[in-house]
Amino acid sequence: MTKINQLFSILFFLLFTTTIVQAQELRCNISVNSNKLTSANKNVFRTMQADLYEFMNNKKWTKHNYTNAERIECSITIQITRQLSSNEYEGTLNIQSKRPVYNSSYKTTILNVQDEYFRFKYEEYQTIEYAETDNKDNLTSVLAYYAYVILGFDYDTFSLNGGTEYFEKARQIVNESQNAVGAKNGWKAFESDFNRYWLVENMLNKSYSSYRECLYRYHRKGLDAMADGVEAGRAEIADCLKLIQKVFRTRSKLYITQVFFDAKSSELVSLFSQSYPDEKNRVIQLLSECDPSNSSRYETIKNSESTQSITN
Repeated sequence: MTKINQLFSILFFLLFTTTIVQAQELRCNISVNSNKLTSANKNVFRTMQADLYEFMNNKKWTKHNYTNAERIECSITIQITRQLSSNEYEGTLNIQSKRPVYNSSYKTTILNVQDEYFRFKYEEYQTIEYAETDNKDNLTSVLAYYAYVILGFDYDTFSLNGGTEYFEKARQIVNESQNAVGAKNGWKAFESDFNRYWLVENMLNKSYSSYRECLYRYHRKGLDAMADGVEAGRAEIADCLKLIQKVFRTRSKLYITQVFFDAKSSELVSLFSQSYPDEKNRVIQLLSECDPSNSSRYETIKNSESTQSITN
């Protein structure tokens, strides 16, 4: 074999191996905070954090092939508030996910959810496994549920209703967890208006389909289009916010409305601080109606100019 043939063989091998090496879907940072437990064995929580990181990042959640650059950036912060027994704990979760904006270094927050109903058992050095057809462990059920929710929201921002398959998987976990022996809080409708049950119920409820249309238009036709024209992209976002208003007026106390503004309120202030007076006024009025708890923040749009850039 000549040197030229050897060179082509090496290049072909490198190209082939590059194309077949695929990454998992999530790049998930896991943080376990046990500061509120003064007498607990801290080594357990370090091991827990490592095990949960392994579970979220190394499990294959979809049938799709992802490159390393395509992995979804997300985080789960667990705050342990009580130790109920030698291996049972109670606490809260914060789940966040982001996605890059096209032709930009900016990453937009898609999801920012606080889960107040997290009770689970954990055995140190015991393998953490999850199977869709047979799972009775609340720890892995909650984590798998949020893995699918993260995927669902991410896919919805790239294609209209693109995340349905993953919201359906999350709903399946809800149904199974409701009926599990010793079922824990967070899975049932009557427990709260803002829990795991209602998040997927709202996302799959056709009465609120305008919400998912807004997610798609906001990200794909709004933010992603701003590289080609800031004003046109911002105008699309202003227009699609009317879809959130439509959902809000259908039912004001809705979990997904809260989820939207928990993720987007700061970004909306930044976006429309760069806008024209008439657009500012229309958006402020809409946002203050749909998200009254942040109305004072939206009022700052009137006389401010954002220093945050979404287009480079």
